[in-house]
Amino acid sequence: MKDFFKSLFASLIALALFFGVGVFLLFGVLTTLGPVTPPMPKKAILIFDLNTNIPDSVKDPGPGEALQRAIQGRIEDGTALPVLIHALDQAAQDSNIAALYLTGNLRTEGYGSGYGALTELKDAIQRFKAVSGKPVIAYNQGWSKREYFLCSGAGTLYGNPFGQVDISGPSVEVMFMAGAFKKYGIEFQVTRVGKYKSAVEPFVLDRMSEENRTQQKKLLDDLWLEWKTRVAKDRGKAPKDLQQLADEKAVLTASEAQKEGLVDKLAYYDEVLVELKKIAGRTDKDTDFPQIDLAEYARISSGGGGKNRIAVVYAEGEIVDGDGDGGQIGGDRLSRELRDLRLDPEVKAIVLRVNSPGGSATASDVIQREVILTKKVKPLVVSMGTVAASGGYWISTYGNHIFAEPETITGSIGVFGLLPNVKQLANDHGITWDGVQTAKLALPSLSRPSTPEEMARIQTVVDEIYDQFLLKVAESRQMKKEDVQEIAQGRVWSGREALRLGLVDELGGLQDAVKHAAKLAKVENDYRMDTPISAPSPLEKFMKFMGRRGGRKMVRAGLGNQLKATFESQIQLLNSFNDPRAVYARMPFDMNIR
Repeated sequence: MKDFFKSLFASLIALALFFGVGVFLLFGVLTTLGPVTPPMPKKAILIFDLNTNIPDSVKDPGPGEALQRAIQGRIEDGTALPVLIHALDQAAQDSNIAALYLTGNLRTEGYGSGYGALTELKDAIQRFKAVSGKPVIAYNQGWSKREYFLCSGAGTLYGNPFGQVDISGPSVEVMFMAGAFKKYGIEFQVTRVGKYKSAVEPFVLDRMSEENRTQQKKLLDDLWLEWKTRVAKDRGKAPKDLQQLADEKAVLTASEAQKEGLVDKLAYYDEVLVELKKIAGRTDKDTDFPQIDLAEYARISSGGGGKNRIAVVYAEGEIVDGDGDGGQIGGDRLSRELRDLRLDPEVKAIVLRVNSPGGSATASDVIQREVILTKKVKPLVVSMGTVAASGGYWISTYGNHIFAEPETITGSIGVFGLLPNVKQLANDHGITWDGVQTAKLALPSLSRPSTPEEMARIQTVVDEIYDQFLLKVAESRQMKKEDVQEIAQGRVWSGREALRLGLVDELGGLQDAVKHAAKLAKVENDYRMDTPISAPSPLEKFMKFMGRRGGRKMVRAGLGNQLKATFESQIQLLNSFNDPRAVYARMPFDMNIR
C-alpha cells in the first residue's frame, strides 16, 4: 500500500508538471500571435459586417472571462464606435476604397448598438457618401428597426425577395419576478425617493406601476418620433406615412417594402455580389473581388492627428463599488483613470463618454468628485451615448458642457435602497440563524427582514442622498433646487427633452464633444483624440487564429437561448448591486427596446 501511494503521488506530481509546462508553452505561443494586418488592396470594397456588437469602448478581458467567451463562442465584444467612425471618415478620403457595403444584423450585448450610438454611426455613413461620392450599398434579408434606421439613407438599399422589413415601432417589456421570489421564500424590502423610481418594481410587483407606464410610454414616443423623422427624410416620405405602415402592417414583405419605397431593389445575395464585382472592376468570371473589413481597415488607418491630446474616458456599464469587472464601471478604477489624466500635463482636455444606467450611489459620488477636481484644472466635456441616467447622470452633471443625442436616455434623478433576505427559503430547508447584537439598530442582513426601525433609518439615508443629488444638479446646472425637484422624481427623459429641461447643453455626438473640448482648451487647430483600439488578449488571438479561415455568420439565438439570456441579465443586475450602503442611483427600469 505504501508503494501504491508513492506511485500515486509521483504520477500526480508528474501530471501537474506536465500541465504547468503545457500551459506555459501554450501562453508563450499565444502571446506571439499578434493581430494580422492585411495589405491594403486597390479599388477595394469596404465591408461593414453588422453581425456584431457596437460598444463605446472595447475592454481587454481577463484570462477567465476570455476563456468563458471562447467556450460560449463569443470571441470578441465588437469594434468600438469611435474606431468605426474614424475609419469611415478616413475611407472617404482613401483612393483605394471603391465603395462601402453594409450587411448583417446587429447584436445588442450590454449597452452596445443602442440608438444613441447608431445615430452617430448613421451620420458617419452619410458623411462618407457625401464626401467621397462613392457608391454605398446595403443588403439584408431581414431588416430589423435598428439596421434599417442605420442604413435607410446610406445609398442603394437591397432587400432579399424572400425577406422583410420591420417597422413595427419600438416596444418594451419588463420581466417581473416578485411572484417567483415569493414562491421560493426570498423577500425584498425597498426604500426609494421619486414616484418614477421604478427600478425595484420587478422585485416587488407583478406589473408596472402607472407612473412607470407613463414614463416608458413618453420615452418610447420620443424615440419613435426621432426614428420616423430620420427615416422619413432618408426615404422621401412623411413620418405619418411610416406611422400608418406601422399601424397597419408592422412587418412588410419584400415586395411591399419595395412598393412603399422602403427598399430600392430586390435581389439575392449572389446578385448583389455581381454588382460589387462590377464596382471593383471585376467580371462575372472572377471568383472574388478586392475587399477589406471595416474593423481591419480601422487598424490600418489608425494613428496620426495633432500634438495636443484630448483624452476620451469611457464609462460604459453598471456603476459598481470598487474596481468592477470588464463590463462594469468600477468607481475606484474610473476615478483613478480620471485622476491620472488630470495630473498628466500632456492631456489638454478630457471627454467623459457615458453609456450607463447608473448603479452604486457611493461609487457614483467617488467618480463625480474626480470630475469636479478635474474641471478645476482642465476642461472636461461629457458625451452621453445611448443611456446616461441616474448614476450615469450623477457622474455627468458637473461637466463643463454636456452633449446628448436626441435618442439618449437620461435624467432619472432619484435613488432607492434594495434589501433582500432569504429567511423563508433557508428555513424551508432547515437552515436557521441566531445571534446577539450590542445596539438596537443593525446593518441589513440576508438572514432576516429589517425591522420597522431599521427600515425607517434606511429611508432617512435614502432621502438624504436624494436631497444631495438634487443639490448637486442644481449647483452644477445653475438651476433652482425646486425646478430640479420638478423634473427629477426618478423620471427618465430623451436627450431632446433633457435639452429643453436644461439637463444637457447641446445635441451632438462624441466627435462634437471632442471638438468642443479642444475649443475650451484653446487647441482646436492642433489636437488628436484617443481612440480605443486595444490589442486582443492572447486567448482571443489564438481563437481568432484558429477560426480565421471561413468566418461564421452570426446565427440568431433560438427561443430557449433568448429566455435563458433574459434570466441571466436579471442575475447580472442583482450581482451589480454592491453598494456598501445598499443605496443606488440607477435607471428606473432595465429597458430592452425591441
